[in-house]
Amino acid sequence: MARPVSLTATLSVCLLVLGIAACGAGEPGKQTASTEPAPGQPPNPRVLIETSKGNITVELFPGNAPQTTQNFLDYANAGFYDGLIFHRVIPGFMIQGGGMTPDMAEKPNRAAIPNEADNGLRNLRGTLAMARTMDPHSATSQFFINVADNYALNHRGKSVEGWGYAVFGKVVDGMDVADAIVAVPRGRAGPHDDVPREPVIMRHVRVLPVASVVPAQSGTP
Repeated sequence: MARPVSLTATLSVCLLVLGIAACGAGEPGKQTASTEPAPGQPPNPRVLIETSKGNITVELFPGNAPQTTQNFLDYANAGFYDGLIFHRVIPGFMIQGGGMTPDMAEKPNRAAIPNEADNGLRNLRGTLAMARTMDPHSATSQFFINVADNYALNHRGKSVEGWGYAVFGKVVDGMDVADAIVAVPRGRAGPHDDVPREPVIMRHVRVLPVASVVPAQSGTP
């Protein structure tokens, strides 16, 4: 399963030392790379995630993370995410989903993709990133939404310890839903920690038509 074990370890270190908000202290809370489409290119694609807690709309960044974006679009267009859950939620950190059914069975997925965390994008609140194992290039279908600025997850170098987690989009509507999901009661299910006691289901995940894609409202992450 694409459970980000190293992500968990990073969180533990941050909480023990300074608290997660202080990890990477001194880094500005904004992206250092542009996510706007190049002149003449179509608008960035958007995907609607309809959940049992409400809807979340995410904008993807093909110019920054082309393989990761296409991977997510392929899963969405195939209906892969429909009926899966957000199976791991940690307040002050992130919500993770895209691989488990409501009974906590892992859904078979496709081959792993290269890690594009070296694209200049940071794991800031509201960003969408790929989950993975300790292997930097092990991401498949699982993703997470940062509910805090998680600087410790950013790319620092092309080593096992430094690769980081690839940001490939951001929430443009429904961050309040992500906050509601991360606040649900949670517990243990088999070997898995931080599992919502009542499943938070992704009822339908669909790519929005280009005609419906409009510039993000001011104030979005």
